Amino acid sequence: MQKILIGAAFVAAAAVLALVTGIGPGPALADSGGYIIDADEVEQYLELDNAVLVDMQDPEDYAAGHIAGAVNITRNDIVVNNPYPNLLAPGEVIEEVLGESGIDNETLVLIYDNSNNMNAARLWWTLLVYGHEEAKVVSGGVEALKRAGFTVSTEAPEVTAKTYRAPEPDQSYIATIEDIMAQVEDPQDNVILLDTRSMEEHESGTIPGSVLVNYELNNFDDGTFKPVQHILLQYKEKGITADQDIMIYCAVSVRGAQTFLALYNAGYRNLQLYDAAWVEYSDIQVDECEQVDADVPVEEEVEEEEPEEQIEAPGG
Repeated sequence: MQKILIGAAFVAAAAVLALVTGIGPGPALADSGGYIIDADEVEQYLELDNAVLVDMQDPEDYAAGHIAGAVNITRNDIVVNNPYPNLLAPGEVIEEVLGESGIDNETLVLIYDNSNNMNAARLWWTLLVYGHEEAKVVSGGVEALKRAGFTVSTEAPEVTAKTYRAPEPDQSYIATIEDIMAQVEDPQDNVILLDTRSMEEHESGTIPGSVLVNYELNNFDDGTFKPVQHILLQYKEKGITADQDIMIYCAVSVRGAQTFLALYNAGYRNLQLYDAAWVEYSDIQVDECEQVDADVPVEEEVEEEEPEEQIEAPGG
């Protein structure tokens, strides 16, 4: 009864929130939800014949304990590191990694991690770019699954390899340095550069015109994602709405991928991840990028209020 009352109270609060803030279904927002799921929803999906549970922990953590039946795919398996770290891997790499993990183009991929939903979101974004929309991220990762009662194992499951075919990547989900520089040199009111790094990183240099929203603010303290209405309100308060074109970045597009997922799940669709990220932007010089007419500008002034409880994210 208590859970029912809490749920009813939340629905009522969400309705009031939508009325007061103007947040709600509209032409700019797509249907929300479904891409992030709670740990207690996972069992029903695993009952399907075509579902695969993917653990995105590092191999050492996976070996020390993972959810029974989960296959291990790491962030390093789905990226390349030349000319910059953590770039989207080509299709042939994705085909091999997914196929060897028992995943084909019809598989429902359920993904979790132990990194504030970052690595799971990076795989989810990679699948989206390659046209695989049957993928969901488990909110809160391995700890949430443990709390939900899932069995932990140190044994890797037997996997029957499948054939995965990766189409050409959908470039509409990827921002390039040309896109970024176009906004820097001729800012458009309907375009947002969204910096998802920490305040300390933002203060040391950011892309001019960027709005700071630390990716950690997408989560509750227990590492689970905030619900859709919370995300909508949080970003609207920063002036970021679904009718704008939003280019998201961090250091190497891991934290940025987590924010991309949070916004996509909330109904935003005009989203791009700047895959080469701050590491490329801060490195570019005139002789390395012909389309840049002068040294790449870096804004050091900070106008945004500092998000609460800033903690620098590892490797993102």
